[in-house]
Amino acid sequence: MVIINDETQKLELNYPCRWCYKVVASERAGIEVAALEIFCEREYSLNPSNASRNGKYISMNLELLVHNEDERTYFYETLKAHPHIKMVL
Repeated sequence: MVIINDETQKLELNYPCRWCYKVVASERAGIEVAALEIFCEREYSLNPSNASRNGKYISMNLELLVHNEDERTYFYETLKAHPHIKMVL
């Protein structure tokens, strides 16, 4: 469950929860390889999202169960640092 605290505008999450990362790369295969390398022991879903107008980039939604804030941040940073990945949102 996601709650936004109106007083501080801070996102409050109740863990464990499903979290979706939008992953951008030059090709679908790059995203698939990164997901396999990073989440080899975890269950996740990977679904097509969008492609850039000129076809240079593709994005996919990667969703999985995260157990705490540290894990969520770790996965974000690890995806972002992968050589096949251009951007993570």
